[in-house]
Amino acid sequence: MPEALAESVWRARPGLLKRERTRVQLVQAAIRVFGSRGYADATIQEIAAVAGVTTGTVYNHFKTKEDVARGVAMLLADTLCRRITQSQQGVAEGAQRMAIGIQRYIWLAEQSPQWALMLMEVSAAAPELLMQIRDYVLADLRLGVKQKAFRVPSEAAAMDMINGSVQQAMRTVAFGRASGKHGREVSTCLLRGLGMEWAAAKQVAFRPLPAFPPMEETAAPAAKKTSRRT
Repeated sequence: MPEALAESVWRARPGLLKRERTRVQLVQAAIRVFGSRGYADATIQEIAAVAGVTTGTVYNHFKTKEDVARGVAMLLADTLCRRITQSQQGVAEGAQRMAIGIQRYIWLAEQSPQWALMLMEVSAAAPELLMQIRDYVLADLRLGVKQKAFRVPSEAAAMDMINGSVQQAMRTVAFGRASGKHGREVSTCLLRGLGMEWAAAKQVAFRPLPAFPPMEETAAPAAKKTSRRT
């Protein structure tokens, strides 16, 4: 897992009650097991062993492996969206925010192929992950439309194009079938699909990605907003 995301996933969460701490511990253990074994082959027993608890303790918090996947999905979605938003601070242009988001997910597949594939496997088992991410992508889409950078026939069609293309691009990169410019090239194509002229889409997509700020500068969890990706 890329360092810029790992610290947020594994960091201690002060102020939680014992039951809440145990639940977080189990979700973190599940991420490790899903990452090494894949969601389909992982078992509740393995999650319990990695967490250092009994199988019964896992079932006290989650009824099924699908419930565990939902917990994993919510933590990963919160981490990804929040860190991407933190890197977008000061970016007011909807098109650039969209390009940053698109490229960061493809960057994830480049930096950690196994982790990216696990993320997509979990999203299939727990659609909550994609639904949470969707809110922030939709906000950037609406901002781009409001700023007249995007012209789309419907939000639903645009969202399907973005989500489907980004997930396929992540697979392409994770399996080593694309160059290092793939994220920018996919971003260019998607900005074109959202209505931008070719030259403008390429210019925005090929801007340098903003860095993730250090965790110590963003320790307090960001409140979820409907107007930005968090």
